Amino acid sequence: MRRLAVLMAAVALAAGCTSSSGDPAPAASGKSSPTTLRVLAGSELEDLKPILDDLRTETGVTVQLDYAGTLDGAQAVADGSAGKKYDAVWFSSNRYLGLLPEARTHLRTQEKIMTSPVVLGVKRSVAQRLGWSSKAPSWAQIAEAAAARKFSFGMTDPSASNTGFSALVGVAAALSGAGDALTTADVTKVGPRLKTMFAGQTLTAGSSGWLADAYVKRATGKSPGAPVDGLINYESVLLSLNATAKLPEPLTLIYPSDGVVTADYPLTLLDSASPSARDAFTRVVTDLRSAERQKAILDATRRRPIEPTVPLPEPLKSAQLIELPFPARRDAVDALLSAYQNEIRRPSRTVYVLDTSGSMKGERINGLRAALTGLTGADTTLTGRFARFRAREEVTLLAFSSSVKAPVTVTVPAGDPDAALARIRSAVSALKADGGTAVYGALDRAYDLLRTSPTTDGPVTSIVLMTDGENTSGPKLDDFRTSFAGYPAAQRTIPVYPVLFGESRESEMNQIATLTGGRTFDAHTDSLTTVFKEIRGYQ
Repeated sequence: MRRLAVLMAAVALAAGCTSSSGDPAPAASGKSSPTTLRVLAGSELEDLKPILDDLRTETGVTVQLDYAGTLDGAQAVADGSAGKKYDAVWFSSNRYLGLLPEARTHLRTQEKIMTSPVVLGVKRSVAQRLGWSSKAPSWAQIAEAAAARKFSFGMTDPSASNTGFSALVGVAAALSGAGDALTTADVTKVGPRLKTMFAGQTLTAGSSGWLADAYVKRATGKSPGAPVDGLINYESVLLSLNATAKLPEPLTLIYPSDGVVTADYPLTLLDSASPSARDAFTRVVTDLRSAERQKAILDATRRRPIEPTVPLPEPLKSAQLIELPFPARRDAVDALLSAYQNEIRRPSRTVYVLDTSGSMKGERINGLRAALTGLTGADTTLTGRFARFRAREEVTLLAFSSSVKAPVTVTVPAGDPDAALARIRSAVSALKADGGTAVYGALDRAYDLLRTSPTTDGPVTSIVLMTDGENTSGPKLDDFRTSFAGYPAAQRTIPVYPVLFGESRESEMNQIATLTGGRTFDAHTDSLTTVFKEIRGYQ
């Protein structure tokens, strides 16, 4: 998006493997003593495991990847916590990191490893019907078609995933007509046009991988959600979907005529890395940028090689790519993300089904209170700011123990949200632990509260289920399956996002997620605060 002087001066890393202090990076040493390079990475890099296994054999370096979202990673770098645990970071882009002064001080060197533009993939029949197979449309034409409901699409939440982030910036830059890096004034001007476009978005997610999987499940009838006409995602993900032959109809990749934003996957050394880690970093980079390894990455992941001597296959070779400018100021990006969450996207409607049984006493109920209170604005971290309850959002707290409690529903207004958020905080603080666990009675009640049929023009509706134990009261899982089968078709499109916590039955929670088209989130290793923020990308 805004890749101008601030980014160049701030990150100053893209030109080659040079340190922020101006010292040259350690010379490549080939294979030497075994060592581990600890890397905080984007989850989409999981597909590099076979490549990194081969790299370990060649270089002696084990690249250990731990995964985090784009803003989570930026937060960890900015507050210094990443440097205490990792030697390097590896996300699809450093653009947002480059706009954070507190993050830039922790970055030492970077090397781009591969690229993949964020583009639109639509069903072949839809592309032909819209005339996009023969001539690439502009983002304005795509926005007009989506606003007129001529096609529907899925995209990740731009506050949680780089694909959604890159797409939002690219669309905003193209529609603004500014011809330069986006400003806060451009965001205000382009907001209404973006709102009409995103009314056509019928599928959201917190990660590009889950989005692609959800698209396939809907297309093949393995998920209760309605099929979607297209996806905004990495070129590599869309090509990989076509290659699986799982789709009833292949996707036509659309490269908008006015440009795209491209992920360049810079492997970036942290300033806190030890001399041995710096040497390992150089060995890894040297191997990854070799022509042989670049070809292997292309073949395995369909990401474009950074090494120019590696030939591109079709359709990559003939695709015309124009790079859109990235905003040069953080305030413009933050204004765009805020506008998307509170004004542009469809509003959210969520029922939080909350276990308050006796086993939740003490730290567990306190952790639940803290997680929900954080979503009311108490969490002022980078990730917390964009995970808070949004304007126009309807929030229902449905507590249960041996029986289901009275629901508390609050709608956050588009104007001053303080009073509404205070009501949510008050309801959260009143949660008390006692009694048994009526999981499925509460889940039935949640669906009853959402009886109004969801529509493609209505809010993004979902249920979050948090329980720390087995069901001990009321209906069982089989009873819920029977109830669910009897819901109207529109009701069955509402996903449940169960949170694995305490002694909850993982197998049952996974079955609920599969049945409803949701996914499970694991709070055994992460705090409830972290998990509840992650779920926000799917709501």
